[in-house]
Amino acid sequence: MKWDALEEEPCSLARTVAVIGDRWSLLVLRECFLRIRRFDDFQASLGITRHLLADRLKKLVRFGVLRKIPYQDAPKRYEYILTQKGLDLYPIIMSIVHWGNVHMVDSRGRPMLHEHKSCKRMFDPVMVCSECGEPLAAKAVHVHPGPGARQASPVHAEAQQRTKRGRERARGAA
Repeated sequence: MKWDALEEEPCSLARTVAVIGDRWSLLVLRECFLRIRRFDDFQASLGITRHLLADRLKKLVRFGVLRKIPYQDAPKRYEYILTQKGLDLYPIIMSIVHWGNVHMVDSRGRPMLHEHKSCKRMFDPVMVCSECGEPLAAKAVHVHPGPGARQASPVHAEAQQRTKRGRERARGAA
């Protein structure tokens, strides 16, 4: 896989990484969800160079994650607003935050707490099955090729066969 061609890969994860897979894009998105909208505010909050910030904002606009809304004419200045496509990244951002809260927090505790507006309680994000509502864990999910899949690579095919053989041995031993 070539880094600059990830958006063309027949893999949803690779295509997503093409859009948000670098640290600055993720941090820009964090700021968007914290209601930062203006270039100077992004720069002040992140400490990022103007060139890098302009590049990341341009990319997020190009992929339809953000849209530019002018707020000043002379000189022309814009606010960057999350589109629906951008808002749909919220579960991803919250999953990363939750992982950080579990595995990277220091003795001071979590840097931010999240309150659900409806019930007024602090919460931890949880991923659940859209069909039955049960919490999801990696070991509780089986992946099948979808209509947009390419033929499985030999590496993936062999890994799937090893997993299948291991399950069969475990059943035979039980």
